[in-house]
This record gives sequence, structure tokens and C-alpha cells, in this order.
Amino acid sequence: MAGSLADPLEDGDLLAAIDLGSNSFHMVVARYTLGHLRIVDRLRETVRLGEGLDGKGDLQPEARQRALGCLSRFGQRIRDIPPQRVRALATNAVRQLAAPQAFLVPAEDALGHAIEVISGREEARLVYLGVAHAQPPRPGHRRLVIDIGGGSTECIIGAGFDTIERESLQVGCISTTRRFFGSGKLSRRRWREALAEVSVEFQQFAAAYRELGWQEALGASGTNKAIGQIIAAMKLTKGAVIAEALPQVRDRLLAADRIDAIELPGLSAERRPVIAGGLLVLEAAFQTLGLQRMAVSKAALREGVLYDMLGRGGEDDPRETAIAAVTLRYGIDAAQAARVEQTAIRLFEQVARAWQLGADDLLMLGWAARLHELGLTIAHSQYHVHGGYVLEHSDIPGFSRQEQQFLAALVRTHRRKVPRSAFDALPERLLAPARRVSVLLRLAVLLNRAQEPQPIPRLDAMAAGERLTLRMDRRWLEARPLLSTDLAGEPADIAALGIDLRIEATD
Repeated sequence: MAGSLADPLEDGDLLAAIDLGSNSFHMVVARYTLGHLRIVDRLRETVRLGEGLDGKGDLQPEARQRALGCLSRFGQRIRDIPPQRVRALATNAVRQLAAPQAFLVPAEDALGHAIEVISGREEARLVYLGVAHAQPPRPGHRRLVIDIGGGSTECIIGAGFDTIERESLQVGCISTTRRFFGSGKLSRRRWREALAEVSVEFQQFAAAYRELGWQEALGASGTNKAIGQIIAAMKLTKGAVIAEALPQVRDRLLAADRIDAIELPGLSAERRPVIAGGLLVLEAAFQTLGLQRMAVSKAALREGVLYDMLGRGGEDDPRETAIAAVTLRYGIDAAQAARVEQTAIRLFEQVARAWQLGADDLLMLGWAARLHELGLTIAHSQYHVHGGYVLEHSDIPGFSRQEQQFLAALVRTHRRKVPRSAFDALPERLLAPARRVSVLLRLAVLLNRAQEPQPIPRLDAMAAGERLTLRMDRRWLEARPLLSTDLAGEPADIAALGIDLRIEATD
């Protein structure tokens, strides 16, 4: 996994955030100076990855080549930035792929860094974080942030730097243009029909949002910026989007009859093919949420990723807060979780160098130890399976899809026989560390099965290649026949992990 700051940042360090959007790919490079981030470079290319998706989740070769070419150019710019200072995130278009690894593997090769896929709600959290840092919020002041991307639209209510509500809708400037105006023709009748359909998407949460309320609304990303520029060029406002202006922009757009004939002041040629869908989504948002005015933010997802990186791996890691919330929600035995975590870390520290395990792997091991009994809330039978399912399919703030899949696989495999398919969802680069960390968690759980408060007197772990040797005190082990039996069967149970486990009892 990338973007976890294992080593403290020092003055002058560079960080990079890459946003693989459905319409455009963005990269922002910042320098860490005196506790703050200073943007030193921005790159943007219109890739239209979402345009290359077909109904089966396959990616057309032309879109694939545009994406790989862009990532190769981005990779040249950040070649000298360490991997832990770079975070690349893929959003809706990659979420829609039937076989994402077929794209992600060459994409990572082109960029030279790992690429993580994030959920729509995690995208929303990061968008809000970027906007909040770019335009510092007032104390006690709630904001509505709307980000219209190429394939999805995120709507967030937040206060300060924290989100209160997050929603992600499957409507965006590319997807909506293709869905309703795929033939290239424009008409008022078709616009009314499309507006009604898109408005239904917003109505799912509009009442709850309006009841909660907000003091200001902000729009992020290219569509909102483009519409703000059009409105300013029409001299209707100085750049903000107001309810009275949208019908005037829409009437001017529909006068063209065809998408390729759209002429709007301030509209760029590259934005023209997707502006109809973007404007439609924004009009639906204004109507259903009762908006009157929306300012346009200069920041979006990539800025949020940069600020999120500052907290990752430290005291402000949003994943720590999320894990604590899950622990509380499912009533997990904190004392037992702590015992397992301490033993797991003890084993990890002894084999980390030999097995080339890093700070990210230690974090995953610790979180899995804390959550390994999560499934007990559902049922004792197969509770490891229940726990893995919950972690893979829940909305856990701060985690990418790959991180959740990693965590879910560890919990799923912490007991009983390991299925050969347990790690199939993980990319190749994570397979070796996931399997090795899984063994450490399993041993930690076994060794603490009796929930004894006293520490284990001797626990020496040595790793060499795919062999793991565990040396323990003979008399201590003989006094625990159930544990001895469990450990004797462990090598067979973990056969699918490809690790040769040996238990040695010594005097």
C-alpha cells in the first residue's frame, strides 16, 4: 500500500497526489515546509476514461492507451519522490471495471507507483477535506460540498474538517451525457425527462440533508468550475453559481440542438462534449436540495489526498479513528484484542526484516488483531468468515478498497483451514506480505486462546524465505495440551499460504 508516512516528514520533503478521475487525471506535487504544504506543481490531462467503458465493464483500447500514456508522463515527474510520499487513487471509472487488475497492473507500471481504488464515500470524504483546507471553515459552520465528476457525484455535509454526511451518486458529466444524449442530439423534451430521472437520485437523501442544513454551499472539480466560468462570462455573477442563472445557461445550451454545436461563453473545447450532462446534474442538485447559491472551490480530491497523507501513519490517521469506531460498534472484547495485538507485534518485530515487512503491514496486522473477533456479534460458528465479510463490504472511512480487502482477508484467515481463494481479491504486490502477516495473526490468536493475562515466557520467531520457525518454552507448552494440539495442526491448516511453519519446544 502507498501513501503511508512511516518516517516523519522533514522540511523540504515532496509529496504527490494523483487522481485518476473518470474525465481527467490530475496530479499535484507539494513541498512540506514549516508544517504546511506548498503546491509546487500541477499536471492535468483530459483522459476520458469513463468514456471508454462499455456496458460490460470492459475498457476500450483507445481509452486505455490515453490513460497509460498520461500515467507514464506523470511518473516521469515524480520519479525521484519516495513511494511512501506518493498516493494515487482511482475513482468511479475503475470501480466500474469488470476486471480492474487488467488495467491497474500496467497502470502501476506506467506510473511507477501503486494505485488504490477508493469507494464513492471515501472519495467524498477526501473531496471535503481538500475543500475545507483550501477555504478554512468557520467554527460551528456547516457546509454542503458538491463534486460533479465524470462518472459520479459526491455530496457531503461537514463541519470543520470532518464530514457529517457523505453520499456518492452514479451520475456524472460523462455518464449522464452518454446516458441521455448519447446520439449527440439535444432537445427540451429529452432534458425534462433526464432531469426528472437524475433528480430521483438526489431525492434519496435530499430530505435528510435539508433537515440537517448548512450555512454555505461549495462546488468542487471541473464541471462546477466550468459552469461558474460560463455564468461569469454571461455576466450573471462573478463566478458563483446561482439558481436564477442555471435556466439561462440551459436555454443557451439547448439552442444548439446538438452537443458538438454548443456555444457557451467561457466554455473550453475540451469541456464541450460533456457539459450537457454536468449542467443537468447540477440543475437537479439545485432543485432537489433547494440551493440558491453555490461558490466554486479551487480544491478537490487531490488536495484532500495530500492533507490526508499528513495524518496517515501518525496520531491523526483517520483509519485509527475508523477502527476504534468499528470496535465500539461491534462490542469487541478490548482486553483480548490487546493481548492478541501485543503478541502479533512481538512476532512481527522479530521477522519484519527477513520477510521485508514494512510500516503498512504492521498497521494492518494491528488493526486485524483488534478486529479479529468482530464476527462473534453475528454468530460464533464461522465467525471469522462473518468478520471478513463485514470488513470487506462496510464503508470504513480512510481505507481504500485494497486496504479493506487486505484487512478482511486477514480476519477471514485468522482461524481454521485457510482457503486457497482467500487472497484472490488482492493485487499481486500485496500477496506475499498478506500471507506472511496472516500467519503472524493466526499464531497470535492461537497463543492467546486461553486469554491468560501473563505474558508468554519465551517466543522466538525466525524467518528465512518461506519458512517460519517458532521456538517456545517446553514446560510452558506442555502445561497447555490444548495449545500444543492446535499448534501441531497449524502447518497443515496454513498450507494454502505457502509457508513452512515449524514449532520447536526448547528447555
